[in-house]
Amino acid sequence: MVTSATAELDAIESLATVPRPLLIAGEHVEGTEVSSVEFPYDGREIGQVWLADEALLDRALAAADGARDATAALPPHERAELLGRAAELVRGRGEELAAQMTLETGNAIWETRLEVSRCVEVLRAAGEEARRLTGEMVPIDAWPNGEGRIAWTRHFPVGTVLAITPYNAPLLLVAHKLAPALAAGCPCVVRPASKTPLSALSLGEILVEAGAPDGSVSVVPCRSSLAEQVLDDTRVKAISFTGSCEVGWKIKRLAHTPRVTLELGGNGAVIVHEDADVAYAAKRCAFGGFLRSGQACISVQRAYVHESIFDEFAASFLKEIGALTTGDPLDDSTIVGCLVNDEAADNAIEVIEEARDAGAAILCGGGRTGRVVEPTLLVDAPADGRAYTTEVFGPIVALAAYADIDDAIDQAGDSPFGLQAGIFTNDMRIINHAHERLEVGALIVNDVNTFRVDHMPYGGAKLSGVGREGVRYAMRDLTEERLLVVDPRSSEG
Repeated sequence: MVTSATAELDAIESLATVPRPLLIAGEHVEGTEVSSVEFPYDGREIGQVWLADEALLDRALAAADGARDATAALPPHERAELLGRAAELVRGRGEELAAQMTLETGNAIWETRLEVSRCVEVLRAAGEEARRLTGEMVPIDAWPNGEGRIAWTRHFPVGTVLAITPYNAPLLLVAHKLAPALAAGCPCVVRPASKTPLSALSLGEILVEAGAPDGSVSVVPCRSSLAEQVLDDTRVKAISFTGSCEVGWKIKRLAHTPRVTLELGGNGAVIVHEDADVAYAAKRCAFGGFLRSGQACISVQRAYVHESIFDEFAASFLKEIGALTTGDPLDDSTIVGCLVNDEAADNAIEVIEEARDAGAAILCGGGRTGRVVEPTLLVDAPADGRAYTTEVFGPIVALAAYADIDDAIDQAGDSPFGLQAGIFTNDMRIINHAHERLEVGALIVNDVNTFRVDHMPYGGAKLSGVGREGVRYAMRDLTEERLLVVDPRSSEG
């Protein structure tokens, strides 16, 4: 057990039988029914939350709509200051937040501590961007009919943001919704994942404590069917969703607003070319393939390795995987935790068994203890099997050899998804070629597709989504750019 988190764990578990209230317009409110939150590793109940009904969700939207003008009017320096205060509150409660996340996700404690640190960075970055959200001068007099006139643009907040977040990173991904919204001057209503509502409620409460305008922050756990009903509500001016492709594109179809940002799934590919640093590439693939037990949309799922270094890479990769300890996510020695529920573990084992039955070799892993699935490396899995064509969302990497780099790029791009890809090479011709050919939101060179810095533009192509996150880029989607053209001359000339 993590000794530094013992007090926090005791406090969390002592409240397990007391339903956590909703956060509506900054106030704690009881709901109409209670939902249980369990520790995925052993299934014990570690919390309860009230769920909102239609009236309570409407109350949250009404409060956000009512707070629109006040939130927009908050000066940028005050937005920056409240986000900075929130960052410090998160940092100061880091052990408590990390322990809570591990209990509701099953992610290893080292991973949730990292997530707390990244949350702090997102809040700080949002504060910085709030100070520098600017328009631009437009050289309107570059054309004859614009002579004598001046023009510039300004960014105005669009209004209420509806944020719908997933279970795999329940603090960080909520921060990626709330922080840009407040930095841009928009109220935000968060509907967190049913499996992991506690972290979202904690972050919402911290932002209220930090001084968020009245009515500007609500966190409302509720049934999915109820959340779906408000997608066409005219008070919702923007929707930001992170989750599965199936749900995301459904939201896009049902939404009243055209401002819909979708951060969806993937089956990330990495190419390891013959000039790569093999040991380093193997180390990074082990990190990228098994972070959060593979429950990451930019997890390494497919690795294409040049035939001249294939055996060397496979040996290094196996050595790295062999060092990944599994077990109780609360134990400091655990590197790979568990999957979120039995369904997720069942799915991972089915993918492994399907590949094995189709002739794949299992170089390591393939077993399961409860919801802990062993980090698994497959070779010779069929290209049309689920290990290659679907988003597995589990600790599985499929490995294949290639002879020609063009074939490798084609195979990496042969996917309905297009979130991020990685390539290990120092040949700029290959890098440029891959950048042109691979239809992905980002190509990461000499690292895995799992690499992300939270202020960079982040999003996908094809089924992997539309729009971009990363604080600055999310703020652009949550503001409307308006042009002002001024003729300073009098009508008399």
